[in-house]
Amino acid sequence: MPTARIYQRPKNAMQSGKYRTDRWVLEFEPAEAKKPDPLTGWAGSGDTRDQVRLGFPTREAAIAYAEREGLAFTVIPAPERKLKLQAYADNFR
Repeated sequence: MPTARIYQRPKNAMQSGKYRTDRWVLEFEPAEAKKPDPLTGWAGSGDTRDQVRLGFPTREAAIAYAEREGLAFTVIPAPERKLKLQAYADNFR
């Protein structure tokens, strides 16, 4: 039985905006370990579910999809967003 993770994307560290952080993602747990390819040396496996990421507008929609498809799943809570209130003048203290 496939196992899935449901989580909310964290904010990208390279950007100041919060684009797409309100979406929830369902992705499958790896079914087999990755092995190096003998010819190229790149890591890979025969598990194609590793390439699938489904996006949902709400957590409830992602859970409903997993239950409807008979997937075992774990919900990872969204990371707490911390505001760092800082003024420009604080740079010169």
